[in-house]
Amino acid sequence: MGNYLHRKWCLSHFFSVPLQLIMKKGLVLEGGAMRGLWTAGVTDVMMEHNIRPDGLIGVSAGAAFGCNYKSWQVGRAIRYNTRFAKDKRYSGWRSLLTTGDYFNAQFGYHVVPYEYDLFDTETFRQSPLQFTVVCTDVETGEAVYHVMDHVDYDELEWLRASASMPLASKVVEVQGRKLLDGGVSDSIPLEYYERQGYRRNVVILTQPLGYQKEHNRLMPLMRLALRQYPRFLKALDERHLMYNQQLRYVAQAEQENRCLVIRPEGKIPIGHLSHDPQQMRKVYDLGRQVGQKYIDKIKEFYED
Repeated sequence: MGNYLHRKWCLSHFFSVPLQLIMKKGLVLEGGAMRGLWTAGVTDVMMEHNIRPDGLIGVSAGAAFGCNYKSWQVGRAIRYNTRFAKDKRYSGWRSLLTTGDYFNAQFGYHVVPYEYDLFDTETFRQSPLQFTVVCTDVETGEAVYHVMDHVDYDELEWLRASASMPLASKVVEVQGRKLLDGGVSDSIPLEYYERQGYRRNVVILTQPLGYQKEHNRLMPLMRLALRQYPRFLKALDERHLMYNQQLRYVAQAEQENRCLVIRPEGKIPIGHLSHDPQQMRKVYDLGRQVGQKYIDKIKEFYED
């Protein structure tokens, strides 16, 4: 009996790996506005070491910068952010007052990728990595998970929606949905990704160990500006509870060796809306340092 089972196992591996033995490798990227440049430093090091997960799920800045992993463009996120940090066409209060978006939607998502810092749409399309963007439906208050397998105007709008922070952005309407920041409904989508079959996940957070989110102090303004979306407001009002519960879930998964968590060693020294290229570069370099520190652990974890 033992010899029969051994032969059966060898043959199954010779012709194809049984589905139940496939362990999909995932990469989970939290958001955090400009803190996402720290994450970009980590992921650029991963690309430089040719680490290729099967899937990546990104929230907010984790999606906006994480898309460069699927297009395999090391350094792109820090490059265009520092280049346009002080460009009024890219972001600023003038953009917010004239367009309703602090980060100019048309210039940032539909001009820069095609004219100034070219997004490699063909590599993105051909890449086997499954790239998932998390948004929040403002009418339901629930998370929406969208798989991007190509790049066109609507697909970039999904990316924009994921990173559109309440008060700093207009509601993004795409393919019949009204969307905003994915972090409102699913800030750290590890549990969702595990349900999709990703069993070996590297989770990159943008807050240090011990961080706990507090209730949003801007809720009075949120209630005024978004009063037509009561379910979204409820999600905003309870976001700190959801986030802290997700931190506990990640900690438990880390303890059980279901995921490898990479965190900054301290508070990332940058504001949500920074326009300082030197500060951006410093944060990015801090991410690279942590990426170099973890690179062997990442390889070992994915290969385990």
